[in-house]
Amino acid sequence: TTLFSCGGQSVTEIENVGSDTLLEVAGSFAEHYTKLEPEVAVSVSGGGSGVGVAALLANDCEIANCSRPLKDKERKQAEKNGVTPVQHIVGYDGIAVFVHKDSPINSLTMNQLKAIFGEGGEIESWDQLGVDLGDSKSNRIQLGSRQNNSGTYECFREKVLGKKGRFKQRCNNLNGSKDVVEFCASSKSAIGYSGLAYKTDDVKVVFIAAENNSVPIEPTVKTVQSEEYPISRPLYMYTNGEPQGEVGKYLNWIKSAEGQNILAKKGYVPLNLSIQ
Repeated sequence: TTLFSCGGQSVTEIENVGSDTLLEVAGSFAEHYTKLEPEVAVSVSGGGSGVGVAALLANDCEIANCSRPLKDKERKQAEKNGVTPVQHIVGYDGIAVFVHKDSPINSLTMNQLKAIFGEGGEIESWDQLGVDLGDSKSNRIQLGSRQNNSGTYECFREKVLGKKGRFKQRCNNLNGSKDVVEFCASSKSAIGYSGLAYKTDDVKVVFIAAENNSVPIEPTVKTVQSEEYPISRPLYMYTNGEPQGEVGKYLNWIKSAEGQNILAKKGYVPLNLSIQ
């Protein structure tokens, strides 16, 4: 979109919508880029990956942020709407499993996670994992999940519960990544999942073992990029067709060393490991 400033100078506006996981770093990109290119205004809003995709399919934004790949039904809808989604990987992220900072839990297996979060899963209480939090009431596991328009929700469901898996109905479906972290920080019996970049000092990151007898892995820049950490994923930005003009320049800058440094400083995993 081309706008005109009060001085009559034309300003290109880039609408950037979607993933809550990418919201903070997308805001940082926009802030830095506007200083470099004052004639480009990047506006960033969240709402979840599903919101970004819907805006892209309606041709209502230049860039859709997504923490999951497009679904087949979204691609079909895009075709109907005359939209050609082009995928750009802008970084990587580990979906971290968080508990309260004073929780005695240090590691879990993927199977245990499935039994904790998945419908029909038999783990309902911390004492089933050999953890006693005091009284029987506090021993019931409090589950922090995301809403179903979230790419983090989709990715965790697919990797942990399986393609057709469902979350337990008693999961607390929280709006954003920060909300999940706050939920885990507020109760010793809580567990939740969110992008690694949202970790605070009030929560602890649980190491995850891919198999019952394998070594639990901490989500770090290295283990996420090598996909050794079992809940790793790329982070995407989608455009309608190959990006042209200012949108193309902006995406190239995000993938450049300067953009990737900003991403790394925000706690995400850059495209190139030499950037720390």
